[in-house]
Amino acid sequence: MRSKAVARRTCVAALAAMLLLPLIVVALVAEMWLRQISDMDNGIQADAERLERYQRLVATLPNLRVAITDAQSNDSFKIYYFDADTQPIAGAQVQREVQDMIRQAGARPVSAQVLPGNDQEVPPRVRLRVQFQCTTDQLFDLLYRAESARPFLIVDQMSIRSQARSGQQVNLNRRRQSPIADNQELLTVRLDLFGYFMSSVK
Repeated sequence: MRSKAVARRTCVAALAAMLLLPLIVVALVAEMWLRQISDMDNGIQADAERLERYQRLVATLPNLRVAITDAQSNDSFKIYYFDADTQPIAGAQVQREVQDMIRQAGARPVSAQVLPGNDQEVPPRVRLRVQFQCTTDQLFDLLYRAESARPFLIVDQMSIRSQARSGQQVNLNRRRQSPIADNQELLTVRLDLFGYFMSSVK
């Protein structure tokens, strides 16, 4: 009799385990499914917010285009930019402007080279490397002219090398080209400058 009761309890326990096991599996699957659905909902919400931000940005494009067009057509704004359709044309303008400044400062131009530009820059820059000989006062004068220039000219790099002057180096022809006081040392300067350029609005 006792063995029958034990057997019955064992059967009941086995039957309960067989019934509970599928329920546990179903519960685990349901939990995983709900978690995936929640993750998908969160992803959809994030994508919707991102799409809304992009739509707002796209909506501002017409106003930005109008603002850029207004800025390009504003004469008071244009004085800060070299007016050129291409980088080589802007380079020629910057080169002419800087060489005129060098001569006006009393220095002697040696060389000028337009450096390659970067097409990704906005607004685009035009870079120039010049080398000239001058005194300290002439260099200060030139830097002041570059700082106050319109369109903008910005000094990027500068290297200065002292040049010892003997009596043979300072001849009458040199004095006529670039008058230098006897008590001032002659400098050889290499200057990298850049300016911005903008195409004319047709």
